Amino acid sequence: MLRGETDLSQEPTSGAQRLRPVEDFAGSLAQRCYLSLREAILSLAYRPGEVLKKPEICARLGVSRSPVAEAVARLAGEGLVEVVPQAGSFVSRFSMDDIREGAFLREAIELAAVEDLAPRITEDQLVLLRRNLRVQAALADDGDVEGFYGLDGEMHALILSFTGHRKLAQAAETAWLNVARARRMTLPVAGRLALTLAEHQAVLAALEARDGERARMALRHHLRQLLHHLEPLQRERPDLFAPRGQPSA
Repeated sequence: MLRGETDLSQEPTSGAQRLRPVEDFAGSLAQRCYLSLREAILSLAYRPGEVLKKPEICARLGVSRSPVAEAVARLAGEGLVEVVPQAGSFVSRFSMDDIREGAFLREAIELAAVEDLAPRITEDQLVLLRRNLRVQAALADDGDVEGFYGLDGEMHALILSFTGHRKLAQAAETAWLNVARARRMTLPVAGRLALTLAEHQAVLAALEARDGERARMALRHHLRQLLHHLEPLQRERPDLFAPRGQPSA
């Protein structure tokens, strides 16, 4: 198994065992519980459809029931948790409808951003992107999925931040939230790290050439690989997905 890969083919140990301590986060106690749970859900420590056992979570985090209940309610509002009356709270299954919508919104934001940025990107900004990709290459060579995933997200965030539009990153993250969780399942696919790296390098090359149209095309190709890899996964692992036409939560 590659480093950082979550094996969903096996019955998991409780996701609560992989919750980071609340001391690792900032904010109110409820905020810290929320951030710890959110991270565990997005990283697939809690797999789609898994029950959130609040007493177990409270014990793991060393908190009372109230901040955990508040965190779960907030996650439900984001579509990451499904609260079923008289049954409990469950991690939302993937929804291809939600994924397609999120991918559509993220693509619209990022393609506009990269096309706008390309003609005016600075050498200092290119240096930051080159450094990021050099580390990505090392992580891909090591098979470090988790590390690669983090640098991948950082690269996209850098491009958005370079536009100077302060609200873009938040808008993109909101659109991408439910997509990001599903996307983590595609990187462990054999050869995907190397292909993703090559896609990133194509985007960088277009930015270095300050060619807006070429950058747009390279980024569009990269972003659209997600659905190409997720649609077969839906057929292979239908247990992880909400029934077609139904929301994940």
